[in-house]
Amino acid sequence: PSWFYHGTSCRFICPNCNPWTVKAVYRAVATDVLLFGNVANESASGVVVKRPRLSNIVIAIVLITGGWQFGQGVYIYAKAELAQYLLVAAWQETKQTQQPVKPWSWADTWPVARIEVPTHNIDLIVLAGDSGRTLAFGPGLHLASAKPGEIGNSIISAHRDTHFEFLQYLSAGDEIIVENLLGIKKVFTVSDTHVVDSRVTQIPIDYDNAALTLVTCFPFNTITTGGPLRFVVVAVESGNSIHGQLV
Repeated sequence: PSWFYHGTSCRFICPNCNPWTVKAVYRAVATDVLLFGNVANESASGVVVKRPRLSNIVIAIVLITGGWQFGQGVYIYAKAELAQYLLVAAWQETKQTQQPVKPWSWADTWPVARIEVPTHNIDLIVLAGDSGRTLAFGPGLHLASAKPGEIGNSIISAHRDTHFEFLQYLSAGDEIIVENLLGIKKVFTVSDTHVVDSRVTQIPIDYDNAALTLVTCFPFNTITTGGPLRFVVVAVESGNSIHGQLV
């Protein structure tokens, strides 16, 4: 997803959030101290003129760029975390009314499921759709895939640096709990994790049983955005279920 949809949406959720102020201060301080710190030359008129050293310019560029990247990372993470609190409230209301409830008035999505991974302390609300705007706030269900917990493959995707960062730590045998709109919880067991090239690989939708596929970009822990590689976690239903309990 582009930063174009991140820039303004945060202010609707968090009016006091202004990352640009932080970045402006960082840039001003770095420029003043590093470029003009203690380098001075006397001009022909006798006036002392501070001139930047080349090494200081290079350091300033590195720090400013690093500060910009850090600010963007904090901005995305803070917005993703705040959104989940609002999504929990919308999820509870959606279950009570059995009607789609938007987490905020201008949202074009709504909660459709909840996923938990107890061994990694993960508890996330899943949204309808997997557009860039939706994934900025939480995991999204591919609408052409099966509803979570039903027969078929439910494909859920999210960003590798926020909600689905934990995927890199999953392994075969780990359990994922999925709750649907009726409050029915089902346990899925991870059967496989692998990396695919999205340009040549398609994830199947039709399954004879209930399956769950979690997808995020790859590799993890990088500031480079985009790319064709995807990290895929495949899980299959591992047991029967009843309302609100697991058996």
